[in-house]
Amino acid sequence: QVQLVESGGGSVQAGGSLRLSCAASGITVSTRCMAWFRQAPGKERERVASIYPVYAGGTTVYADSVKGRFTVSRDNAKNTLYLQMNSLKPEDTVMYYCAAAVGGGACWTRTYEHWGQGTQVTVSS
Repeated sequence: QVQLVESGGGSVQAGGSLRLSCAASGITVSTRCMAWFRQAPGKERERVASIYPVYAGGTTVYADSVKGRFTVSRDNAKNTLYLQMNSLKPEDTVMYYCAAAVGGGACWTRTYEHWGQGTQVTVSS
Protein backbone atom coordinates (compact mmCIF):
# COMPACT_ATOMS: atom_id res chain seq x y z
CA GLN A 1 0.00 0.00 0.00
CA VAL A 2 1.37 3.35 -1.06
CA GLN A 3 1.33 6.15 1.49
CA LEU A 4 2.54 9.70 1.04
CA VAL A 5 2.55 11.89 4.14
CA GLU A 6 3.26 15.59 3.77
CA SER A 7 4.50 17.85 6.53
CA GLY A 8 6.18 21.20 6.97
CA GLY A 9 3.36 23.52 6.03
CA GLY A 10 2.48 26.50 8.18
CA SER A 11 2.27 30.25 8.30
CA VAL A 12 5.05 32.58 7.26
CA GLN A 13 5.44 36.21 6.31
CA ALA A 14 6.06 37.24 2.72
CA GLY A 15 9.70 36.78 1.80
CA GLY A 16 10.09 33.90 4.20
CA SER A 17 10.85 30.23 3.60
CA LEU A 18 9.34 26.84 4.31
CA ARG A 19 10.41 23.32 3.50
CA LEU A 20 7.75 20.74 2.78
CA SER A 21 8.46 17.05 3.24
CA CYS A 22 6.72 14.02 1.79
CA ALA A 23 7.56 10.75 3.51
CA ALA A 24 6.80 7.80 1.25
CA SER A 25 6.08 4.17 2.05
CA GLY A 26 5.16 1.35 -0.31
CA ILE A 27 7.19 2.93 -3.10
CA THR A 28 10.78 4.02 -3.68
CA VAL A 29 10.88 7.73 -4.48
CA SER A 30 14.16 7.45 -6.39
CA THR A 31 12.57 5.15 -8.99
CA ARG A 32 9.39 7.17 -9.64
CA CYS A 33 8.28 10.40 -11.16
CA MET A 34 7.51 12.49 -8.07
CA ALA A 35 5.84 15.85 -8.00
CA TRP A 36 4.39 18.66 -5.94
CA PHE A 37 1.04 20.19 -6.81
CA ARG A 38 -0.99 22.90 -5.18
CA GLN A 39 -4.64 23.78 -5.20
CA ALA A 40 -6.67 26.72 -3.99
CA PRO A 41 -10.34 26.24 -3.06
CA GLY A 42 -12.52 26.25 -6.15
CA LYS A 43 -9.57 26.24 -8.52
CA GLU A 44 -7.83 23.60 -10.59
CA ARG A 45 -4.85 21.77 -9.21
CA GLU A 46 -1.61 23.37 -10.38
CA ARG A 47 1.63 21.56 -11.05
CA VAL A 48 4.43 23.15 -9.04
CA ALA A 49 7.50 20.95 -9.50
CA SER A 50 8.46 17.47 -10.61
CA ILE A 51 11.56 15.34 -10.42
CA TYR A 52 12.51 12.46 -12.70
CA PRO A 53 13.70 9.10 -11.39
CA VAL A 54 17.40 8.65 -10.78
CA TYR A 55 17.68 6.28 -13.76
CA ALA A 56 16.23 9.03 -15.97
CA GLY A 57 18.71 11.63 -14.78
CA GLY A 58 16.82 13.18 -11.89
CA THR A 59 15.83 16.21 -13.95
CA THR A 60 13.67 18.78 -12.21
CA VAL A 61 10.95 20.87 -13.81
CA TYR A 62 9.13 23.87 -12.34
CA ALA A 63 6.11 25.99 -13.02
CA ASP A 64 7.01 29.48 -14.21
CA SER A 65 5.32 30.93 -11.14
CA VAL A 66 7.82 29.27 -8.78
CA LYS A 67 10.94 28.99 -10.92
CA GLY A 68 13.96 30.41 -9.11
CA ARG A 69 12.17 30.35 -5.74
CA PHE A 70 11.26 26.69 -5.17
CA THR A 71 13.52 23.65 -5.29
CA VAL A 72 12.37 20.03 -5.40
CA SER A 73 14.71 17.34 -4.13
CA ARG A 74 14.69 13.92 -2.53
CA ASP A 75 16.61 12.00 0.09
CA ASN A 76 16.83 8.46 -1.17
CA ALA A 77 18.02 7.08 2.14
CA LYS A 78 14.98 8.55 3.89
CA ASN A 79 12.67 7.82 0.95
CA THR A 80 11.42 11.38 1.24
CA LEU A 81 10.60 14.13 -1.25
CA TYR A 82 11.13 17.78 -0.37
CA LEU A 83 10.04 21.18 -1.62
CA GLN A 84 12.17 24.08 -0.45
CA MET A 85 10.18 27.27 -0.85
CA ASN A 86 11.99 30.60 -0.63
CA SER A 87 10.87 34.19 -1.22
CA LEU A 88 7.31 33.18 -0.50
CA LYS A 89 4.49 35.41 -1.70
CA PRO A 90 0.90 35.75 -0.50
CA GLU A 91 -0.25 34.13 -3.74
CA ASP A 92 1.61 30.96 -2.70
CA THR A 93 -1.06 30.51 -0.03
CA VAL A 94 -2.76 27.22 -0.90
CA MET A 95 -2.79 23.52 -0.03
CA TYR A 96 0.25 21.64 -1.30
CA TYR A 97 0.15 17.97 -2.31
CA CYS A 98 2.84 15.38 -2.93
CA ALA A 99 2.25 12.89 -5.74
CA ALA A 100 3.87 9.74 -7.08
CA ALA A 101 3.46 8.15 -10.48
CA VAL A 102 3.12 4.56 -11.59
CA GLY A 103 5.21 3.57 -14.58
CA GLY A 104 7.26 5.73 -16.91
CA GLY A 105 6.56 8.78 -18.98
CA ALA A 106 7.24 12.49 -18.94
CA CYS A 107 7.15 13.48 -15.30
CA TRP A 108 5.94 17.04 -15.88
CA THR A 109 2.92 16.20 -18.01
CA ARG A 110 1.83 12.75 -16.92
CA THR A 111 -1.02 11.76 -14.66
CA TYR A 112 -0.16 10.93 -11.05
CA GLU A 113 -1.83 8.01 -9.33
CA HIS A 114 -0.84 8.34 -5.69
CA TRP A 115 -1.47 11.41 -3.55
CA GLY A 116 -0.82 12.63 -0.05
CA GLN A 117 -3.38 14.35 2.13
CA GLY A 118 -1.90 17.80 1.63
CA THR A 119 -0.31 20.43 3.83
CA GLN A 120 -1.46 24.04 4.08
CA VAL A 121 0.88 26.94 3.41
CA THR A 122 -0.20 30.44 4.39
CA VAL A 123 1.85 33.50 3.47
CA SER A 124 0.89 36.83 4.97
CA SER A 125 1.82 40.19 3.52
